[in-house]
Amino acid sequence: MHDHDTSGHLASYADVLAGELPDTWTSTHLPPDAKDDLTELVNRIWDLDLVAASLAEHPLQQAAVLSRPDGAQLVLVDRHDERDGYLIAAIAPPALPDEAYRAVPEPNGIALADDPFLGAEQVASDLLARYDSALAQVRHNALGGIQPSQPDRVVLTWQPDGSIATAPADDRPSAVLTSHGFVQDPGSGIYHLRGDETQAQARALRAIGPRLDTLGIGTALQHPAGRNAPGTVPPVPAGPRTPATRSR
Repeated sequence: MHDHDTSGHLASYADVLAGELPDTWTSTHLPPDAKDDLTELVNRIWDLDLVAASLAEHPLQQAAVLSRPDGAQLVLVDRHDERDGYLIAAIAPPALPDEAYRAVPEPNGIALADDPFLGAEQVASDLLARYDSALAQVRHNALGGIQPSQPDRVVLTWQPDGSIATAPADDRPSAVLTSHGFVQDPGSGIYHLRGDETQAQARALRAIGPRLDTLGIGTALQHPAGRNAPGTVPPVPAGPRTPATRSR
């Protein structure tokens, strides 16, 4: 069994593991003196099985956080038994309401072999599929009636009160949206544009299209079933991209 008192082995394992996983992942090591970060991390570990049981008996002394550009995160922790290797679990996304997690099964963690190349195969074939499915469900639940966006397209959804809401896939559109009157809800991450001044709303919609296009991001306006958009607000100019469709 490897030496659990040596943080270098966990950190190097995590670096190799991140490089072998599908898509792009980076690794950040949290040493024993990062107590506040470790405490916050424990509260976000999305597991009610193997990893939760281990942490109940062995408080977290160090960890490595693996992050993907879309916000997905995994945590690698020491394994306190007679076998070599580590434990890995999903990290719940921050700032989502509790109700978003209802009826969504936890993507419980798994034990990994001491070989990071084999470990990457284990994660890719098991944990990642369950984690991505759970992530999609909770994000969908948090959105409610808001059409999900994609990395290359911001989808704007009319709301019953005349406002417009959007949930970008990443942070790139943030500055453009906020500079044109959108306000982000800190709990859900959803951006809202008020509808009480329709002319101002129309100007904002006209302006964000070209600006987002310079970032390689298209725009689409979603009209919920049974509701027509106010006639004073024209459609958002969209590039030659396919119409918005639900991802689930």
